[in-house]
Formats: sequence, structure tokens, C-alpha cells
Amino acid sequence: MMKTKTLNLFALLLLSVALVGCGGSDVDSVEAASKTEKAGLLDKLMSNTETIIIPQGTAVTVRLQQSISSATAASGDSFDFVLSSPLVVNGKTLAEAGAPGTGRVVAARKSGRLHNAGYLRLALATIEVGGKQVPVQSSSVIASGGSYKKRNWAWIGGGAGAGALIGGLAGGGKGALIGSAVGAGAGTGAAYATGKKEVAFGAERQLTFKLSQPVEVEVKR
Repeated sequence: MMKTKTLNLFALLLLSVALVGCGGSDVDSVEAASKTEKAGLLDKLMSNTETIIIPQGTAVTVRLQQSISSATAASGDSFDFVLSSPLVVNGKTLAEAGAPGTGRVVAARKSGRLHNAGYLRLALATIEVGGKQVPVQSSSVIASGGSYKKRNWAWIGGGAGAGALIGGLAGGGKGALIGSAVGAGAGTGAAYATGKKEVAFGAERQLTFKLSQPVEVEVKR
């Protein structure tokens, strides 16, 4: 009986030591985490940068650096642009006019003959802020060829009718593009002679997008 009591006491002693050891480890972990958080906060306070949120819905006007045509573009293609005006949030300029960025072709379709007019859909991909390309998500700008009905009637009516339609397009008549897209002028008219109706955004064309998600950026104070 005496031996059993001794073993029990020894077991309790070992358990107590183990519990104390675990408690000390937990305390050390908490203290270490606290020191890390304080150090991180101090580094942030001492840093020469600050975090700014560009709100959802912010308008971004850009100028294309190359032409984009439904005849050659494909979904997933990228294109370059520069900002047409500064990107300003709460009175702070995050990117000056002329700051570069990239966009992507969300969808593209070549024009068929007498059906399926050309189609383009563009969106922003990145904007340079503080010397870094920051990923963004934006609304789309769409260009779509107009209806073929009037064009078909012109062809059926004879060469004179077709010529009048081509002349109207080349001269800036009611265009084949919708929304904020710009017609390719004589280029679009010439496409009618082949039975195709492509659409395009020319180089230096200004387009306005809106951010569909807020963007967090680090900028200098």
C-alpha cells in the first residue's frame, strides 16, 4: 500500500511539472506574438508609405497605345494604355496622367459575311501606381457591328445602293459601332465591299472604365 501511494504521488508530481511547463510555453508564445505585432506596427508607423483604398466605381479614363480590331484580336490578348488624367482618391494623386497600364480583350469575334458582325469587349488589367503594376478589375467597353439588314437591302438593290451605303459610312454617317466605340471610318466602309463588318478602336482612342472592385495600394506619404 505504501509503495502504491508513493507511485501515485510521483505521478501527480510529474503531471504538475508538465502542466507548469505547458503554461509557461503558452505565456512565452503570447508574449512573442505581442512583441511581433508591436514591431510590425512600429515598422508601419516608421515607414514612408501608407495604404489607400481606391473605391469601387472609380472612373479611369485611358488612351490606347495601339489599335485593336475585331479582325485580328482574340480573347485573352493584352493591350497597352496610358492614363488620360490623374488617378486621384480623397485629394491624393496616386498616378499621374501618362502612367502606363495594361488591358485585356475579354471577348472578340471576327465578322462573317452577311452575318455575325464584328465584336470587341475590353477591360482593364493593371495600372501603374508608385512604380508598380497593380492588378485591377473593371467594367467593360464594348464595340459591336450594326445590323446587316440595311446593308443586305443595299446589295440586293444593286451597285448604286451599295455604293451609297459605303459612302455614308466613309463620310461619318450613322455608324456600325454602338456604345462608346468609335467607327473605323473609311475602313469600316471598305469592309462592306467584302461582305464583312469589323469594328475597331484606333490608337490614341480614349476610353473610360469603372473599377468593379476596390483596390488596395501602397503609396508614399
